[in-house]
Amino acid sequence: MKRHLISAADLTRDDAVLILDTAEEMARVADRPIKKLPTLRGRTVVNLFFEDSTRTRISFEAAAKRLSADVINFSAKGSSVSKGESLKDTALTLEAMGADAVVIRHHASGAPYTLANSGWIDGAVVNAGDGTHEHPTQALLDAFTMRRRLLGADAGLGHGLDGRRITIVGDVLHSRVARSNVHLLNTLGAQVTLVAPPTLVPVGVGSWPCEVSYDLDQVLPKSDAVMMLRVQRERMNAAFFPTEREYARRYGLHSDRMARMPEHAVVMHPGPMNRGMEITAEVADSDRCTAVEQVANGVSIRMAVLYLLLGGSEPAVTTNNARTEENK
Repeated sequence: MKRHLISAADLTRDDAVLILDTAEEMARVADRPIKKLPTLRGRTVVNLFFEDSTRTRISFEAAAKRLSADVINFSAKGSSVSKGESLKDTALTLEAMGADAVVIRHHASGAPYTLANSGWIDGAVVNAGDGTHEHPTQALLDAFTMRRRLLGADAGLGHGLDGRRITIVGDVLHSRVARSNVHLLNTLGAQVTLVAPPTLVPVGVGSWPCEVSYDLDQVLPKSDAVMMLRVQRERMNAAFFPTEREYARRYGLHSDRMARMPEHAVVMHPGPMNRGMEITAEVADSDRCTAVEQVANGVSIRMAVLYLLLGGSEPAVTTNNARTEENK
């Protein structure tokens, strides 16, 4: 593993598979009466969130605490940032407090990269979402969920998603989740297709390692997993489609469309959902939808990431097995 996790594009196939396999070990900890490992005892993890978040912040906090790390939650609202403090001064403050890892979510694309390469802090930097750029741990937990559903928890160990067809549908233009997933799924050997209105397809998408389609009904029968993206109204400053009803009719996933998918195919959503727009309640609550699993798997993935970044250079899975045995 590298020193930081800034972009899914930075991960090699071996890196990605190692994280997924380590997360499989971490998931077993969640099934134990005491859901803790002593691995990061004495380490300090700071959740530095300049944007509102529920799932991601709580997931990172739970992951760090299950590894016995000390956790500091920093929210921009009510802090010196609201008084005009810069990212640099905030980072220097955290460094003075001895942060071993900083998990940062920021509204500006590139902020985690700047923090990691600035020399302001010595600790590891984990990107928890920056602007419309990337969200690597979300892509990792999505891949982890797909591998478990399509291959099986034990059968998937050591494997990627070779030959699987993944369809990502919706607001690709504003989605950091889509960008990270395209890079990571391609690295793991999957074939990715983006489906969106032309107005919500980014400029330069031709250089991405994926295909683009504007016809959801044509792509569904060939998909092993279909990921529905939230329409991010808060990032839209123009009319990208005529009406919500028109969007739902052409790009929403309802029960009739789900019936056209292969029987083994799963429906995914990074959350939060706009029920009735990109996905109907019937589909969201079906057994084929993995939204709740993705939240649970997010803790395992983030435990794996923090473990590999802060736990040392020894083989993670072997070491973790040993520690798991010690704590039974």
